[in-house]
Amino acid sequence: MKMRSDQIVRGIILVGLLLVPMIVSSEAGILGKEETPAERFRKGIEKIRQACENRKLDPGEVCGEVSKLKPADPLATEEGRFAHSIKIPNPVSEDSGYKPEMTSQEYFDHLCKTEAGEFIYRTVENVEGIYMMRPRKEATDEELEHLYALEDPYGYVLGEVDLPQDSYVQPAMGTYKFLEMPLTFPRVQKPSIDSHRRYYRDENVRPNRRYQTAVNGQFVFVPYIVAEGTVAALKSRYGYTWRGIARPHDRELGIAGGELIVLDLQTKEVLAVRRGFIRSGWMKNLTGVWWLTGRACRTPGAKREHLFIKEILKPAPSTTLGQEK
Repeated sequence: MKMRSDQIVRGIILVGLLLVPMIVSSEAGILGKEETPAERFRKGIEKIRQACENRKLDPGEVCGEVSKLKPADPLATEEGRFAHSIKIPNPVSEDSGYKPEMTSQEYFDHLCKTEAGEFIYRTVENVEGIYMMRPRKEATDEELEHLYALEDPYGYVLGEVDLPQDSYVQPAMGTYKFLEMPLTFPRVQKPSIDSHRRYYRDENVRPNRRYQTAVNGQFVFVPYIVAEGTVAALKSRYGYTWRGIARPHDRELGIAGGELIVLDLQTKEVLAVRRGFIRSGWMKNLTGVWWLTGRACRTPGAKREHLFIKEILKPAPSTTLGQEK
């Protein structure tokens, strides 16, 4: 995938970034011998910083935004703290199996083989709607070319970031009657009573809007029937969240892991876990990182987010359309 916009020159090096452990690898090829993706990233940030310092900026010009980013803080939000508190039946080991002589590619292949996968403990039939407990925000170009700014690049690439309601509510190949999420996404002023956003079906919401989808392998246009509103209480019995995997050697070798967790919201039972990894660090930009073109584990665990969710929480059969809020 091509970069979404031309990148501006980058600036001041991130304080604390150099605290990441220095793990020497025998990586050969485009990175050069004994240079890890993290080492290349730090060198690139330094070049960006020097470039900004050595020239006069035009009035209003911004330089080096990527260097102002901090490593992701998984516990910065209530949603993140809850996601990382969940105990799953098959947690990753602190000993990932890394060996000092491993290259980035070898370590990535090892993680995909030994830890990635779809782990399904129980499925549920006739689910009318679900709760997206921790919506992902759209990443900036700077975050996508930063080695540490995104908590879970793997889940971001395979997830529903833009218009998730279209994947879960708009009728096509089995969908839910509603999707709920915290009202804080998108960020809006919070009403005094309502605390959640709900997307639901209403065939009269936009009578002239058409939606392109695939039916029997053919692209067709159908009515767009997704409406939205705010509500005080959840209707969802089931939901899902996500979290990144943080261990000493992964990011040093340009690798990021993530877990998608499906839950029974009443009992807190873990119904399923999808775990995978993505590798970057060889791009021709200065940081060497561009997560949208990263190489994700192919199988298992490489299914798009909404497809995995629907296999666990099977949508109820469609009914006659109307206002279903």
